[in-house]
Amino acid sequence: MLPPSLGEFEEMVLLAVAAQHDQAYGVSIQEALEEHLGKSINISAIHVALKRMLEKGLLESRYGGITNDRGGRRKKFYVITIAGKRALDRQYELRTSLYQRIPKITFS
Repeated sequence: MLPPSLGEFEEMVLLAVAAQHDQAYGVSIQEALEEHLGKSINISAIHVALKRMLEKGLLESRYGGITNDRGGRRKKFYVITIAGKRALDRQYELRTSLYQRIPKITFS
């Protein structure tokens, strides 16, 4: 069976989840990506990517407690799984391997 593939955006979301460990939720992921990428990210796109990665087994989720400041709604927290970490490791190895194949090019 082939390992799950990651698109570029999924990879970015998965990296943000991993970096936030057990405290990652939709808005915190959005803020982290916007800060690092320097552009606006649609929260719906993040939720779609999170759902796909949950289905692929790259993430697990849990609900936090009910809070008054959220109008009684609970945050859904995400954490990377072993499969998710392996997928990130594969992406890193692939990108590094391809990057290392670039010849020393100078532009005058």
